[in-house]
Amino acid sequence: MTRILVVDDEPHARKDLQINLQADRYVVDVAADGRQALVEAISNPPDAVILDLGMPQTEGHRVLQALRAWSKVPIIVVSTRSDADEKVAVLDAGADDYVTKPFAMKELLARLRAVLRRRSRAEPSRTIAHIGEWTIDLNSSTVHRADNDGDRLRLTPTEWNVLEILLRHPPGKLVTSRQILRHVWGPGHENKTHYLRIYFASLRRKLEPDPASPRYLLTEPGMGYRFEP
Repeated sequence: MTRILVVDDEPHARKDLQINLQADRYVVDVAADGRQALVEAISNPPDAVILDLGMPQTEGHRVLQALRAWSKVPIIVVSTRSDADEKVAVLDAGADDYVTKPFAMKELLARLRAVLRRRSRAEPSRTIAHIGEWTIDLNSSTVHRADNDGDRLRLTPTEWNVLEILLRHPPGKLVTSRQILRHVWGPGHENKTHYLRIYFASLRRKLEPDPASPRYLLTEPGMGYRFEP
């Protein structure tokens, strides 16, 4: 059975989540504060965590950081805070998704299923990815047509670095613009999002069957990018 840890200081919200998750046949552990959440996560390792940011004792951000220090468990953050900068900061810190309160329960459950699917199909040592007719080999840093190993596509070093960080993450996982900019261009470049618009446009022209309607290299406006296989 799939185990979910719900961390929320509001008893009604916590109970509502527990009932709905159990109705979907999940095993549910609950925690009313950050300290209890960390104890539960260590004692009964969950398959996913639903984490409220506004926690007493140990604030939600610190719980997220503490979990990420030793665990790759999928974490969905729920919060009344809807500011885009807040969402980006939480995703940069390691959350897998962010849902703003109030939310429809069916939306949260759908997002939970999505992060669990990504976890189950993630390949930690994945070295091959496919975008349309192209096969990308992350070990050899080459791109060639799937049906013709000799027909290779040339990417610039920067195009390759941008593409590689996206493909090194689990399929479907959002990678924030700040993460990509920091990884490729270094600290101090996190706000230069126009760089990414230029390079993703170039990558789509080279890789996507229809660059105007990308199928694989997707933009999440104001947040980042994701690779959908």
